[in-house]
Amino acid sequence: MVSYATPLVFLASSVVAYEIGTKDAHVVVLGLNISGRDTSAAIVIDGTVHFAVREERLNREKKSRRFPSMSIDACLRAMNISMRDVELISVSWNPAINLERFNYAQSSVSRYKPEHFYSVANHLLAFFPEGAGLISEQRLHLAGGGVVNISYVNHHLCHAAGTFLQSPFEDAAIVVMDAYGERDSSTLAYGSGNAIKVIKTIPFPHSVGSFYGTMTQYLGFTPDMDEWKLMGAAPYGDPLRYYNALRSMVALDNDGGFTLDLSYFDYPTFQRTDMFSQKLVSVLGPPRQHGEELDARHFDIAAATQRVTEDIVFHMLRALYKQTSTQNLCLSGGVAMNSIINGKVAADTPFRDIFVGPAPDDGGTSVGAALFVCCSSEDFARHAITSNYWGNGYTDDDIEMDLKKYAIPYRKSANVAGDAAAVVAAGNIIGWFQGRMEFGERALGARSIIADPRDESMKNKVNTAIKYRETFRPFAPSVLAEDVDLYFGQGQEALFMEKVLPVRPDKRSLIPAVVHVDGSGRLQSVHRDVNPMFWSLINEFKTLTGIGVVLNTSFNLQGEPIVCTPRDAIRTFFSSGLDYLFMGNFIVNKSVV
Repeated sequence: MVSYATPLVFLASSVVAYEIGTKDAHVVVLGLNISGRDTSAAIVIDGTVHFAVREERLNREKKSRRFPSMSIDACLRAMNISMRDVELISVSWNPAINLERFNYAQSSVSRYKPEHFYSVANHLLAFFPEGAGLISEQRLHLAGGGVVNISYVNHHLCHAAGTFLQSPFEDAAIVVMDAYGERDSSTLAYGSGNAIKVIKTIPFPHSVGSFYGTMTQYLGFTPDMDEWKLMGAAPYGDPLRYYNALRSMVALDNDGGFTLDLSYFDYPTFQRTDMFSQKLVSVLGPPRQHGEELDARHFDIAAATQRVTEDIVFHMLRALYKQTSTQNLCLSGGVAMNSIINGKVAADTPFRDIFVGPAPDDGGTSVGAALFVCCSSEDFARHAITSNYWGNGYTDDDIEMDLKKYAIPYRKSANVAGDAAAVVAAGNIIGWFQGRMEFGERALGARSIIADPRDESMKNKVNTAIKYRETFRPFAPSVLAEDVDLYFGQGQEALFMEKVLPVRPDKRSLIPAVVHVDGSGRLQSVHRDVNPMFWSLINEFKTLTGIGVVLNTSFNLQGEPIVCTPRDAIRTFFSSGLDYLFMGNFIVNKSVV
């Protein structure tokens, strides 16, 4: 049962709060992301994440938009519970906000009786000029007894809760930036204890996420999917060539807001093939066609896009700092996937301690939605997370069963980390499948491809023979936490591969395969107590080579999700140029199959 109680979120003059459960009961909340790409589900019990998975990992559709039925089933199975054990279902989008404007075509005449669920609200909201609140509720009474309680939570609040409530900070500034939520593209807030206060919102269509997505499409990539490619291309270009042209399309306000000159953009209509207008083409020249070779102009436009995006983001951050006076910052939303920006925040703004969670994109809002409705309970205790291994895990028996099923020769290892390190040091590329799967876009040593960072040619080899992707895209260095200072300088930390940072100049020649063209690397600091098996692999590699770093990239082929099951790993292994597969304590060597 949900009741309004202690203030949790403040916006203008409205106060919204949740108090769930009783002291003597475990509060089980199912969080869902059902809007757009990366649908997902998460189980949070007493405020702690116990299981979370994206639908794409299970249905094998990259960036899946399907309702996360398989993810829900995986959550329930993992926790050995049924849906009747779930006290509340929390969804990371509040559709009531989208019903404030009456839609004649959808709500005037009922064609399908279940439409009453939204058409009644659409009609009735016309009688309430103040509009919908940040949260809506739905209660379904089951014929056999029992009640299904569903809460629909403002999208940006789910982003904010997912980052701040899992951060190590007692108080922090919070910035959420993406393409759009129900009506906003950015939210600036302040978190203290379990409370989140919204300070300012920037309405769509003035959107830094949509700006970046538009330029992603302009450069011949798929928006809302391939922004990584623009980010990887940017360091190859000269930002100054097109900087003034792109910067002139943005006006920065005194209070941290901004507006875009929408005459250059067509994305607000949602009905045009292109997100950009012919006016943008007249300034920048013809857009790159899909599959066309990138030339210097394309790289220069990518560099200018990255620079202008940084201008917008840092402008918001500096303004928010003046209003919060805290040096702690939490970032979320799709723009927080831009690890170049994340790595520059401490140098370019007054913030010094920055937390970006493992899944700042929409896929992570299932966790945020669940945490949001838990956090005003008197029993809620915040937990600063250090890992995101919340997905499916498989025993050696599970793995061996599949190896036998497909008649694949294998051997069992008494020291899998040592054996893996030895073959990597010998120049081989391995698939690494260990423990529970990561929740998020990045592989952090549970479902990874691992290679030797000392070999400069290794980057091209992995790109062309295994990942089948553009050669300009970099790979990440996973570094022993004890050695991060040696390679990245004093005091750096990136548990979730969330920051691109400069590699120390004197170390770049030692690990050229993981150093980008601008001398940077997207760091993952690997702690022994967080992932002991992955730490042991890197430590064994250091014993053999003197280098406490490995090349780490996600265990998948281009266009496919990261592998989830042993079967996925086996199929990907035999569909690529991988040399060895390490699953649990088993080793498969392609040369002897």
